[in-house]
Amino acid sequence: MSDLSLIERVSKELALTAPDVPLYKRLKSAIEAAIRSNAVKPGGLLPGERALAESLSLSRVTVRKALSLLEEEGLLNRRHGFRTEVGSRVEKSLSTLTSFSEDIRARGMEPGCIWLSKQISRPSPGEMMALGISASATVVRMRRVRTADGLPIAVESSTVPTRFIPSPDLVRDSLYEALAARSFMPQRAIQRMRSRAASSEDALHLNCEPGAPLLVTERRCFLPDEQIVEYCETRYKGEVYDFVFELQR
Repeated sequence: MSDLSLIERVSKELALTAPDVPLYKRLKSAIEAAIRSNAVKPGGLLPGERALAESLSLSRVTVRKALSLLEEEGLLNRRHGFRTEVGSRVEKSLSTLTSFSEDIRARGMEPGCIWLSKQISRPSPGEMMALGISASATVVRMRRVRTADGLPIAVESSTVPTRFIPSPDLVRDSLYEALAARSFMPQRAIQRMRSRAASSEDALHLNCEPGAPLLVTERRCFLPDEQIVEYCETRYKGEVYDFVFELQR
């Protein structure tokens, strides 16, 4: 969408907001509505602060406050000297077992991956414990950058015993599709989460600064007969991924 079309869309949304709400909050809601309707795709650029202010006949203070609220909520990424970029936040429910590709498609984006390595190897001590296998077993170890509409949002390392996936060549873009084709689709998982700072290698793959916050998950996936089919560690860019919990009393 062109800057002019976007400004027209925001202007119409602004006219629909309640007049008793502070103007910067109305502007925030109008821009958010345009983003959520996919009028601007993740990674797309908004007009500059001055252009927005002049086109909408608003003060730059009002525009700046609205953009700051959107940045706090992760809908925008702002860097000094650059135009404002629409964020690519993805919501991940922790109540259902879904693949990365399913999560991304559910958000209206196209999943993809950049393979870093695929190999058959002996398991590490950590993998032996996580998968419940012996040192003499062999595993397929896969590492890749996961993308949404071409933007990197996670680095994923998966390990699967070769009795389930005998060759890494069987895995293309989706590990779960490869497992399903061999009737080894996971049915449940145990997952733990923690935070960590991005290493220099993480920063290179995820296009972020070293030390930027990451959300790290470790997941063990089980078959119906309780065999452990996959151990996976995923490092998500903290600025683009939201984990959603449903709590009931």
